[in-house]
Amino acid sequence: MWRFDKSILSQFDFFSIILIIPVVITSNWLIGEAIPMLAQKQMAYVGVAILVFIFIFFLPIRRMNWLIPLIYWVSITLLLAVEFFGHSRLGAQRWIDIPFINATIQPSEFVKPALILMLAYLIQKTPPPVHGYRIKDFLKISGYILLPFILIAKEPDLGTALVLLLIGYGVLFFIGVHWKIWAAIAIAVGLLAPITYEVLLHDYQRTRITDFLGEKPSYHVQQSIIAIGSGGLTGKSKEEATQTQMKFLPIATSDFIFAFLVERTGFAGALGVIGLYIAIILHLMSLSYYNKDYYIKVVTISIAFMIFIYMDVNIAMTMGFAPVVGIPLPMFSYGGSSFINFIILFAIMQNLITFRYRDMYDNRGTKRFI
Repeated sequence: MWRFDKSILSQFDFFSIILIIPVVITSNWLIGEAIPMLAQKQMAYVGVAILVFIFIFFLPIRRMNWLIPLIYWVSITLLLAVEFFGHSRLGAQRWIDIPFINATIQPSEFVKPALILMLAYLIQKTPPPVHGYRIKDFLKISGYILLPFILIAKEPDLGTALVLLLIGYGVLFFIGVHWKIWAAIAIAVGLLAPITYEVLLHDYQRTRITDFLGEKPSYHVQQSIIAIGSGGLTGKSKEEATQTQMKFLPIATSDFIFAFLVERTGFAGALGVIGLYIAIILHLMSLSYYNKDYYIKVVTISIAFMIFIYMDVNIAMTMGFAPVVGIPLPMFSYGGSSFINFIILFAIMQNLITFRYRDMYDNRGTKRFI
């Protein structure tokens, strides 16, 4: 039996929800201007995400922590299945067909929350000593980070793989690892970078880097820079936003939606959206810093790192400061998988924060609201 008490609302983190709502509303407005049908589909994704949020929020996650390793290994199994049973799109083998319903899934999307939960589970079981993890614990946790990284990079999906790598080691850096280990890694990366470029990268990945380093940006980036430059201080009206309306700006509702935002709302609108992201990141970092519970620390800092990486890479590539990769603007670019993934992570975070006190669970393991 579920028993609800209004005092549960005192533990809920409303501030993060307040910050996310204007991001979603602005995104849907822009998508609707470009392609109204996509805006309707995006709202459907938002509806699904809300239902998923409610479902995950009411799960007794701490009492079900024994399931976390299982979730992680199921995600790894799905990545292995891509290798043998997946099908390709645009030269990348990332999807698995779901029988009977004519749909596909991209297992690399499921790995993000699975890895974050697994890191929280491992760190909660073995907290770092005073001067940080030593080599044994560091290598053990690294194995859980590197396994999905290697499998996803092989698809190839280097963008997603690098995001996972940065999140994983960003968490370890925040939680604490002995400085000698980081020094050794920095030296190894410096020595191995040329070999990695020549041996491990695919031709199209080297082409993206070459285009980025070349004097002249690619066509996509050129049009994006024109859209950003034409926005001015306060942006253009819908009719005057020719880069988007006349389809010069490619992928205006997803990869290059930031350029569309600046064309329509100018520097002021871009600053407002970036300000919302910065506020979300700082809020998550404060939650992580001031909580001693490692589940909360790891999940909140992981979401902060993910938003920071996605936002920086997406905005930088639209301005020609980073290679063009398929990294969406968090909860802003069109698409269901990425948006729902972020909402899943926020649902897990809200659950861990709201029900963080042990006395919120009765002896049978069911959640009671006090």
